[in-house]
Amino acid sequence: MKQKRIILIGALALLASTGMQAQKKKKEVMNDSNTPLHLLQPAYKVPYGALTIEGIKKDMDRVLHYLEANTPTRVINGKTGKAITDYSLIDKDSQLERGAFRLTSYEWGVTYSAMLAAVDATGDAAYMNYVTDRFKFLSEVAPYFRELMKEGKVDPQMRQILKPAALDDAGAVCAAMIKASQKDKSLKLNDLIENYMDFIMNKEYRLADGTFARTRPHWNTLWLDDMFMGIPPVVYYSKITGKDAQKYQAEAVRQVLQFAERMWVPEKNLFRHGWVEGMKEHPAFHWGRANGWALLTMCEVLDVLPEDYPQRDKIMSLFKSHVRGLAALQSGEGLWHQLLDRNDSYLETSATAIYVYCMAHAINKGWIDAMAYGPVVQLGWNAITTQINSEGQVENTCVGTGMAFDPAFYYYRPVNVYAAHGYGPVIWAGAEMINLMKHQHPKMNDSAVQFYQTEQKTTQPIFHADSPEASK
Repeated sequence: MKQKRIILIGALALLASTGMQAQKKKKEVMNDSNTPLHLLQPAYKVPYGALTIEGIKKDMDRVLHYLEANTPTRVINGKTGKAITDYSLIDKDSQLERGAFRLTSYEWGVTYSAMLAAVDATGDAAYMNYVTDRFKFLSEVAPYFRELMKEGKVDPQMRQILKPAALDDAGAVCAAMIKASQKDKSLKLNDLIENYMDFIMNKEYRLADGTFARTRPHWNTLWLDDMFMGIPPVVYYSKITGKDAQKYQAEAVRQVLQFAERMWVPEKNLFRHGWVEGMKEHPAFHWGRANGWALLTMCEVLDVLPEDYPQRDKIMSLFKSHVRGLAALQSGEGLWHQLLDRNDSYLETSATAIYVYCMAHAINKGWIDAMAYGPVVQLGWNAITTQINSEGQVENTCVGTGMAFDPAFYYYRPVNVYAAHGYGPVIWAGAEMINLMKHQHPKMNDSAVQFYQTEQKTTQPIFHADSPEASK
């Protein structure tokens, strides 16, 4: 009997203890009264918050090292694979060694320009060496392949340089060569630059009013892509041509405005991808990367034109409107959509990287407001970093894309790590973000990224900002 009583008392004590623990545990549940719920960490799908210059460069370097290893600079015998080091022995079987990417493509013209920007931002000579190694190589082998062209057979990659047949073959590489030649006077690129410019100015197909055009998929078609493929080399050529500078500046401005006249959609603050002269109505498909090419073109032109150049203000106004239209369409994951205004199309990396570069560059130049657009580019860069894999490959980049007038074409374009369009924009974006971090002072305030003109030294999670004047 006594043992049963002891067991009963123990059981009651255990129940009481359990009840007290349950009550205590219940009291510890977070609620509005005992926890600042607004400071809980959100479940972001991409990194959110602080950036460091060291972190940005680490991501850029991973891409650089991957490209260095996968874009060789050798001539080989196409049949035997044997390297040819004596270029006088180049013959009809000779070709550039094939890496993962083509050294003479427009995508690689973008990459060369990005590398040049990266050396300015980081001071790391490896980025400059990447460009000069390849441009020296191409300029050294070009005369020997030019001789082969007389026999009618030459490596297709070299044919792009020696006998361009489209703006894609000429413009982006030409612009990069002009920039590189200004940085390194030892580069012997003048013959290649002049050959490119002869095609762009005198041989490229145009509409009756002189606008760069194509005859595919329809007669007298404008591709928004051709703004970037044709206009930057023209405006940069004005920097090296001496007395004819105004001629090339005027041509660049004319092209921008004539493209915009046909392809700008003011109610969306976006460009359409394609325009056909014979169409009575013009469907507007706002493809992400093409809008990037247009925005990047305006950046390049604004960088070169004198501040007081006639009609520069028109291009600046168009640029700012485009930035507003794009910023409003950024996804919650930081990337932009393949078709910008269609949220059920996939998120795409190359367009995102171009926008991040252009907007960050515009902030750094004082064209747009850091407080308004700094958080946009910081979110965009954080999203881009999730698309750089451990090898340094850039993921979720749309492959080369033609022009269409139906949504399915754009929705189902493949993505691939070997789509070369993503690599240059990612490095260019990273370089400009480093420049941004040198001059701006982003800080978390009430859980949100805010950009400040001066450093906010507080460690509080929520704070009142210092007056910019007070900190001077």
